[in-house]
Amino acid sequence: MSKVISISNHKGGVGKTTTAINIGAGLNKLGKRVLLIDLDAQANLSQSLGLIDNEERQNIYGAITGEYKLPPGVEIIKGLDIIPSTLDLSGAELELSGEAGREYILQELIGPIKKKYDYIIIDTAPSLSLLTINSFVASDEIFIPLQAQYLALQGLSKLIEVIGKIQRRLNKGLKLGGVIVTQYDKRKILNRDVVETIRAHFPKETFNTLIRDNIALAEAPANSLDIFRYNAKSKGAEDYLALCKEIIKRK
Repeated sequence: MSKVISISNHKGGVGKTTTAINIGAGLNKLGKRVLLIDLDAQANLSQSLGLIDNEERQNIYGAITGEYKLPPGVEIIKGLDIIPSTLDLSGAELELSGEAGREYILQELIGPIKKKYDYIIIDTAPSLSLLTINSFVASDEIFIPLQAQYLALQGLSKLIEVIGKIQRRLNKGLKLGGVIVTQYDKRKILNRDVVETIRAHFPKETFNTLIRDNIALAEAPANSLDIFRYNAKSKGAEDYLALCKEIIKRK
Protein backbone atom coordinates (compact mmCIF):
# COMPACT_ATOMS: atom_id res chain seq x y z
CA MET A 1 0.00 0.00 0.00
CA SER A 2 1.40 3.40 -1.00
CA LYS A 3 2.21 5.97 1.66
CA VAL A 4 2.20 9.72 0.97
CA ILE A 5 4.54 11.79 3.14
CA SER A 6 4.89 15.57 3.31
CA ILE A 7 8.28 16.96 4.33
CA SER A 8 7.43 20.27 5.97
CA ASN A 9 8.74 23.08 8.11
CA HIS A 10 7.82 26.72 7.54
CA LYS A 11 11.23 27.70 8.93
CA GLY A 12 13.84 27.78 6.17
CA GLY A 13 17.35 26.32 6.35
CA VAL A 14 16.45 23.17 8.26
CA GLY A 15 17.47 20.71 5.54
CA LYS A 16 13.94 20.12 4.28
CA THR A 17 14.76 19.63 0.59
CA THR A 18 17.94 17.69 1.41
CA THR A 19 15.81 15.41 3.57
CA ALA A 20 13.15 14.94 0.89
CA ILE A 21 15.73 14.03 -1.76
CA ASN A 22 17.71 11.64 0.38
CA ILE A 23 14.74 9.92 1.99
CA GLY A 24 13.47 9.30 -1.54
CA ALA A 25 16.83 8.05 -2.76
CA GLY A 26 17.40 5.99 0.39
CA LEU A 27 14.02 4.26 0.18
CA ASN A 28 14.75 3.55 -3.49
CA LYS A 29 18.13 2.09 -2.52
CA LEU A 30 16.25 -0.24 -0.16
CA GLY A 31 14.12 -1.51 -3.03
CA LYS A 32 11.09 0.80 -2.84
CA ARG A 33 9.39 2.57 -5.74
CA VAL A 34 9.44 6.27 -4.94
CA LEU A 35 7.92 9.41 -6.45
CA LEU A 36 9.21 12.84 -5.41
CA ILE A 37 6.88 15.81 -5.91
CA ASP A 38 8.42 19.28 -5.83
CA LEU A 39 5.65 21.54 -4.48
CA ASP A 40 7.88 24.56 -3.91
CA ALA A 41 8.02 27.40 -6.46
CA GLN A 42 11.74 27.80 -5.68
CA ALA A 43 12.15 24.35 -7.32
CA ASN A 44 15.16 23.51 -5.16
CA LEU A 45 14.39 19.80 -5.22
CA SER A 46 14.13 19.78 -9.02
CA GLN A 47 17.33 21.78 -9.46
CA SER A 48 19.18 19.62 -6.94
CA LEU A 49 18.51 16.60 -9.14
CA GLY A 50 19.53 18.34 -12.35
CA LEU A 51 16.11 19.39 -13.64
CA ILE A 52 16.24 23.04 -14.62
CA ASP A 53 13.02 24.91 -15.39
CA ASN A 54 11.90 23.75 -18.85
CA GLU A 55 8.79 25.25 -20.43
CA GLU A 56 8.25 22.17 -22.57
CA ARG A 57 8.34 19.72 -19.66
CA GLN A 58 5.07 19.09 -17.88
CA ASN A 59 5.27 19.93 -14.18
CA ILE A 60 3.29 20.18 -10.97
CA TYR A 61 2.11 23.72 -11.76
CA GLY A 62 0.31 22.66 -14.95
CA ALA A 63 -1.36 19.79 -13.09
CA ILE A 64 -2.38 21.89 -10.07
CA THR A 65 -3.96 24.56 -12.29
CA GLY A 66 -5.88 21.98 -14.35
CA GLU A 67 -3.93 22.31 -17.61
CA TYR A 68 -3.34 18.54 -17.64
CA LYS A 69 -3.41 15.48 -15.38
CA LEU A 70 -0.50 14.75 -13.06
CA PRO A 71 2.33 14.07 -15.53
CA PRO A 72 4.45 10.91 -15.44
CA GLY A 73 7.44 11.40 -13.18
CA VAL A 74 10.83 12.09 -14.73
CA GLU A 75 12.99 9.03 -14.01
CA ILE A 76 16.12 9.93 -12.05
CA ILE A 77 17.20 6.32 -11.61
CA LYS A 78 15.18 3.12 -11.88
CA GLY A 79 12.37 3.25 -9.34
CA LEU A 80 12.93 6.90 -8.40
CA ASP A 81 10.85 9.49 -10.26
CA ILE A 82 10.26 13.21 -9.76
CA ILE A 83 7.50 15.59 -10.79
CA PRO A 84 9.36 18.90 -11.07
CA SER A 85 8.31 22.38 -10.08
CA THR A 86 8.60 25.73 -11.81
CA LEU A 87 8.69 29.38 -10.79
CA ASP A 88 5.16 29.70 -12.23
CA LEU A 89 3.94 27.81 -9.16
CA SER A 90 4.33 31.03 -7.17
CA GLY A 91 1.18 32.31 -8.89
CA ALA A 92 -0.90 29.21 -8.24
CA GLU A 93 -2.28 30.45 -4.91
CA LEU A 94 -3.99 33.40 -6.57
CA GLU A 95 -5.21 31.32 -9.52
CA LEU A 96 -6.79 28.73 -7.21
CA SER A 97 -8.35 31.19 -4.76
CA GLY A 98 -11.80 30.90 -6.32
CA GLU A 99 -11.73 27.15 -6.93
CA ALA A 100 -14.28 25.04 -5.04
CA GLY A 101 -12.58 22.33 -3.00
CA ARG A 102 -9.19 23.86 -3.71
CA GLU A 103 -7.64 22.12 -0.69
CA TYR A 104 -8.25 18.71 -2.31
CA ILE A 105 -6.68 19.34 -5.74
CA LEU A 106 -3.38 17.55 -5.08
CA GLN A 107 -5.15 14.62 -3.41
CA GLU A 108 -7.29 14.14 -6.51
CA LEU A 109 -4.24 14.35 -8.79
CA ILE A 110 -2.27 11.78 -6.80
CA GLY A 111 -5.14 9.29 -6.48
CA PRO A 112 -4.84 7.62 -9.91
CA ILE A 113 -1.07 7.04 -9.65
CA LYS A 114 -0.72 6.02 -5.99
CA LYS A 115 -0.62 2.28 -6.66
CA LYS A 116 2.43 2.73 -8.89
CA TYR A 117 4.63 3.71 -5.93
CA ASP A 118 5.46 2.48 -2.45
CA TYR A 119 6.18 6.01 -1.24
CA ILE A 120 5.25 9.46 -2.54
CA ILE A 121 7.39 12.17 -0.94
CA ILE A 122 6.24 15.80 -1.21
CA ASP A 123 8.71 18.63 -0.67
CA THR A 124 6.64 21.61 0.49
CA ALA A 125 7.46 25.31 0.48
CA PRO A 126 8.75 26.92 3.70
CA SER A 127 5.34 28.47 4.37
CA LEU A 128 1.88 27.47 5.56
CA SER A 129 0.26 28.28 2.23
CA LEU A 130 -2.63 26.80 0.25
CA LEU A 131 -0.18 24.52 -1.55
CA THR A 132 1.20 23.27 1.77
CA ILE A 133 -2.36 22.63 2.96
CA ASN A 134 -2.96 20.70 -0.29
CA SER A 135 0.07 18.59 0.54
CA PHE A 136 -1.20 17.87 4.06
CA VAL A 137 -4.65 16.92 2.78
CA ALA A 138 -3.09 14.53 0.26
CA SER A 139 -0.72 12.94 2.81
CA ASP A 140 -0.85 10.10 5.27
CA GLU A 141 1.99 11.50 7.36
CA ILE A 142 4.06 14.63 7.88
CA PHE A 143 7.77 14.53 8.63
CA ILE A 144 9.27 17.65 10.21
CA PRO A 145 13.02 18.25 9.87
CA LEU A 146 14.42 20.25 12.81
CA GLN A 147 17.90 21.66 13.22
CA ALA A 148 19.79 20.73 16.36
CA GLN A 149 19.95 24.42 17.26
CA TYR A 150 18.40 26.69 19.86
CA LEU A 151 15.78 28.27 17.59
CA ALA A 152 14.63 24.93 16.16
CA LEU A 153 11.43 24.81 18.19
CA GLN A 154 10.57 28.48 17.78
CA GLY A 155 7.37 28.85 15.79
CA LEU A 156 6.84 25.12 15.61
CA SER A 157 3.63 25.45 17.61
CA LYS A 158 2.03 27.19 14.62
CA LEU A 159 2.82 24.24 12.35
CA ILE A 160 1.45 21.79 14.92
CA GLU A 161 -1.68 23.94 15.20
CA VAL A 162 -2.21 23.86 11.42
CA ILE A 163 -1.68 20.09 11.34
CA GLY A 164 -4.34 19.75 14.04
CA LYS A 165 -6.82 21.82 12.03
CA ILE A 166 -6.19 19.75 8.91
CA GLN A 167 -6.76 16.57 10.94
CA ARG A 168 -10.07 17.85 12.30
CA ARG A 169 -11.47 19.48 9.17
CA LEU A 170 -9.91 18.04 6.01
CA ASN A 171 -7.92 14.83 6.57
CA LYS A 172 -8.81 12.80 9.64
CA GLY A 173 -6.23 10.14 8.71
CA LEU A 174 -3.29 12.56 8.78
CA LYS A 175 -0.69 12.11 11.49
CA LEU A 176 2.64 13.55 12.53
CA GLY A 177 4.75 10.64 11.36
CA GLY A 178 8.16 11.76 12.44
CA VAL A 179 10.54 14.48 13.60
CA ILE A 180 13.98 14.37 11.98
CA VAL A 181 16.92 16.06 13.70
CA THR A 182 19.32 17.55 11.13
CA GLN A 183 22.72 19.28 11.16
CA TYR A 184 23.71 17.50 14.38
CA ASP A 185 27.19 17.68 15.89
CA LYS A 186 27.63 15.54 18.98
CA ARG A 187 30.68 17.59 20.03
CA LYS A 188 28.46 20.59 20.72
CA ILE A 189 26.75 20.62 24.11
CA LEU A 190 24.04 22.89 22.70
CA ASN A 191 23.21 20.34 19.97
CA ARG A 192 22.90 17.56 22.54
CA ASP A 193 20.70 19.73 24.77
CA VAL A 194 18.43 20.66 21.84
CA VAL A 195 18.00 16.99 20.89
CA GLU A 196 16.95 16.22 24.47
CA THR A 197 14.40 19.05 24.27
CA ILE A 198 13.03 17.83 20.93
CA ARG A 199 12.70 14.29 22.26
CA ALA A 200 10.94 15.60 25.37
CA HIS A 201 8.37 17.39 23.15
CA PHE A 202 8.02 14.51 20.65
CA PRO A 203 9.03 11.31 22.49
CA LYS A 204 7.34 8.88 20.09
CA GLU A 205 7.70 10.84 16.87
CA THR A 206 11.42 11.72 16.95
CA PHE A 207 13.48 9.29 14.91
CA ASN A 208 16.44 7.64 16.63
CA THR A 209 18.68 8.45 13.68
CA LEU A 210 20.30 11.88 13.87
CA ILE A 211 21.42 13.46 10.59
CA ARG A 212 24.95 14.66 11.32
CA ASP A 213 26.35 17.88 9.94
CA ASN A 214 28.20 16.71 6.83
CA ILE A 215 29.70 18.71 3.97
CA ALA A 216 28.86 16.00 1.44
CA LEU A 217 25.15 16.74 1.96
CA ALA A 218 25.76 20.31 0.80
CA GLU A 219 27.99 19.26 -2.09
CA ALA A 220 25.67 16.60 -3.56
CA PRO A 221 22.97 18.95 -4.98
CA ALA A 222 25.66 21.12 -6.56
CA ASN A 223 26.50 18.02 -8.58
CA SER A 224 22.81 17.23 -9.29
CA LEU A 225 23.04 14.05 -7.21
CA ASP A 226 21.53 12.52 -4.10
CA ILE A 227 23.96 11.67 -1.31
CA PHE A 228 24.15 7.97 -2.22
CA ARG A 229 25.30 8.58 -5.78
CA TYR A 230 27.56 11.45 -4.74
CA ASN A 231 29.38 9.80 -1.83
CA ALA A 232 27.96 6.50 -0.62
CA LYS A 233 30.59 6.26 2.15
CA SER A 234 29.86 9.65 3.68
CA LYS A 235 28.26 10.20 7.08
CA GLY A 236 25.31 11.77 5.25
CA ALA A 237 24.69 8.59 3.25
CA GLU A 238 25.09 6.46 6.36
CA ASP A 239 22.61 8.56 8.34
CA TYR A 240 19.93 8.84 5.65
CA LEU A 241 20.08 5.11 4.94
CA ALA A 242 19.62 4.39 8.65
CA LEU A 243 16.71 6.85 8.73
CA CYS A 244 15.05 5.14 5.76
CA LYS A 245 15.34 1.77 7.50
CA GLU A 246 13.54 3.31 10.47
CA ILE A 247 10.83 4.69 8.17
CA ILE A 248 10.23 1.27 6.61
CA LYS A 249 10.20 -0.39 10.02
CA ARG A 250 7.57 2.08 11.28
CA LYS A 251 5.32 1.35 8.32
